[in-house]
Amino acid sequence: MKRFFKPIEKDGPCKKPSNSASESRSAVPDEIGSRNHPSKFLTWNANSLLLRIKNNWAEFSRLIESVDPDVIAIQEVRIPAAGGKGCPKNQGDLKDDTSASREEKQIVLRALSAPPFKDYNVWWSLSDSKYAGTGLFIKKCFQPKKVHFSLDGSRHEPDGRVIIAEFESFNLLNTYVPNNGWKEEESSFQRRRKWDKRMLEYVLRNVDKPLIWCGDLNVSHQAVDVSHPVFFNEAKLNGYVPPNKEDCGQPGFTLSERKRFGSMLKEGKLLDAYRYLHPDKDMERGFSWSGNPVGKYRGKRMRIDYFLVSETLKERVVSCEMHGCGIELEGFYGSDHCPVSLLLSHTTPPSSL
Repeated sequence: MKRFFKPIEKDGPCKKPSNSASESRSAVPDEIGSRNHPSKFLTWNANSLLLRIKNNWAEFSRLIESVDPDVIAIQEVRIPAAGGKGCPKNQGDLKDDTSASREEKQIVLRALSAPPFKDYNVWWSLSDSKYAGTGLFIKKCFQPKKVHFSLDGSRHEPDGRVIIAEFESFNLLNTYVPNNGWKEEESSFQRRRKWDKRMLEYVLRNVDKPLIWCGDLNVSHQAVDVSHPVFFNEAKLNGYVPPNKEDCGQPGFTLSERKRFGSMLKEGKLLDAYRYLHPDKDMERGFSWSGNPVGKYRGKRMRIDYFLVSETLKERVVSCEMHGCGIELEGFYGSDHCPVSLLLSHTTPPSSL
């Protein structure tokens, strides 16, 4: 695979997370949070990483310095993959075959070569155009066994929607899930149904190792996960009503999507870390996506960015927080999504051993 900047350093900069009073080992070898395994994670749909670097990077950098995550998962980077017109694309590298793309690439590389991002190795999975795409930043002192870019072993998912980092004791999955859309057509409902089927298959194939699945999953599981359930349930585009009533409503809040998501949680034995710690509705900080501040979506918000963890990690979930609030998008750093963080303890608490 192609890596950027310097290769992974065995003794690169890394702040070890503070330990709890008890250092009892869990049943999982090389426990999460040890020297070889991250324990602090942050996910963010940047809604164009280049625009965020140009306009909001100082603010976001301060958040990274404050949270000090071991892993940063980015979605919707909107940076095209390398490769000239008519040539095969390299989805692991940034486009640089034109003067404009070379300039944009340098802007990104300069931003990621400066503190605090210089402490991370970076992997990309990119679309052919300024669309979708994901990035994964892992502190140089945490070396994954393998990083790959598809659910089924192929080289990269179309549109660069997946990055998987394998560690000794868990797998980390970063996804940018395709939007459900509004209509029964190949680029909307059908595409999402196929995606959800493949995701369930992936989860069930990999139950032998704990999973941390993060990213923009483009679904709000329950009514508590949206600010205005009736509004989202009755939403239409240009008056269109799908023939199946379970496909009606706002993409991300249709009954069919929510049922499939629930099946993935149940069958895959996955825990929604935020809802586990915050069971009640929070109208101020309980949503990760907010609609346009102007128009009918003003103040309408959804929780569609997640950390899902295997139930075997349940007792290690210390915190899961959204770093944005309010209809004025405080802490969204220019995106329509706010960052979400997860902290896991090093070991299972003694009371649950």
